[in-house]
Amino acid sequence: MTETALTPGITAGRLPAEGYAENFSDLHPPLDAHEALVAADRCYFCHDAPCITACPTEIDIPLFIRQIATGTPEAAAETILSQNILGGMCARVCPTETLCEQACVRETAEGKPVLIGQLQRYATDTLMHAGTHPFTRAAPTGKRVAVVGAGPAGLACAHRLAMHGHDVTIYDARNRPGGLNEYGIAAYKTVEGFAAREVDWLLQIGGITIENGKRLGDDLSLDELRDRFDAVFLGIGLGGVNRLGLEDEDMGGLRDAVDFIADLRQADDLSRLPVGRDVVVIGGGMTAVDAAVQAKLLGALNVSLVYRRGRDRMNASPFEQDLAASKGVRIITNATPRALHGNGTVREIEFEYTDDDLSPSGQTFRLAADQVFKAIGQTLEGQNHPELEGRKIKVTGSGRTSLDAVWAGGDCATGGDDLTVTAVAEGRDAAEDMHRSLIS
Repeated sequence: MTETALTPGITAGRLPAEGYAENFSDLHPPLDAHEALVAADRCYFCHDAPCITACPTEIDIPLFIRQIATGTPEAAAETILSQNILGGMCARVCPTETLCEQACVRETAEGKPVLIGQLQRYATDTLMHAGTHPFTRAAPTGKRVAVVGAGPAGLACAHRLAMHGHDVTIYDARNRPGGLNEYGIAAYKTVEGFAAREVDWLLQIGGITIENGKRLGDDLSLDELRDRFDAVFLGIGLGGVNRLGLEDEDMGGLRDAVDFIADLRQADDLSRLPVGRDVVVIGGGMTAVDAAVQAKLLGALNVSLVYRRGRDRMNASPFEQDLAASKGVRIITNATPRALHGNGTVREIEFEYTDDDLSPSGQTFRLAADQVFKAIGQTLEGQNHPELEGRKIKVTGSGRTSLDAVWAGGDCATGGDDLTVTAVAEGRDAAEDMHRSLIS
């Protein structure tokens, strides 16, 4: 039974046809050649550029911007992609406002950074539109590597291993490769099927085979993979979603925000995607903002994003918070869910105000809700894993796990922030460590 049937207030087609195209158009329209030259001209080309240090993949940002300024965007793209093979997607979704652009000397001096993210997109798009792949595969080594998970970490790892001449088989639980890039990012950030096109472009290196519909623990055994392959990389992400811990949490109208976003990303016709009239999103990260904004863009009348701590503690960047507010999302902070109200389907959700240390205040309020999205963190699914540390796979160095010849990276592993760009860096670095191990 569909959610629409369970909850009458959740319906499709709340907007006129033209509204969907307008609402889900490109968040940052691409720069044209003239705009790119003007933006590049603002770079100081710092010798000890702080923007490089701020980039998790350590792209030589002044170099690629100079290459754009001198009329060679394809060379700029190669500079970017040599460090970040998913540089096109990262240019679209990376929180540059809190990374490279925040560190930009222009930002420090003038409050207006060089448009690093948009320039990166200009360069990588130029190369991809040309249909060329700047990297070549080394002579085959005869070594075989299994990569579990076709998300940013797995794809970056596979590409780098293939460049070194190893044969790579990627296994992924979903029907399409791409992981978070394909299923978990707001549609207005990656339009026109870019995630799929970037994967197709990446595979031009050769030596990589993808098998979809294969989930670790269900269809794949880690022990079997270790027997069949010379090395294994786990980039399986975090598939489980934390529960609110409330009574009647399984009533109609409640969904995981990641599932809502995935459905939206895979929808052929957004006018057929049901959304509530009164939507409440619980959480304070990028996923919460993406769910809240897209619910509003689909035609929800009232959308509230509720977070248990203050705004300064939200994982979503200030830019993302401002974007949500600009689209009409109401942000409520220092409030924790306490109860769901409804007769089989949610009609209201009750919150209690809290201090930043989550101490209860005794003061409660209710929000009308026919649809509630949970975005309060994800967990590792299944049991077929190396040693864990907390809710993630424990890794040391460049992704080495507790098992010989098994590496891990991305959201499923301990390490950096849960960002696409960080996952790419971890996949790339694990691949280099794997290569050294395989040829030693």
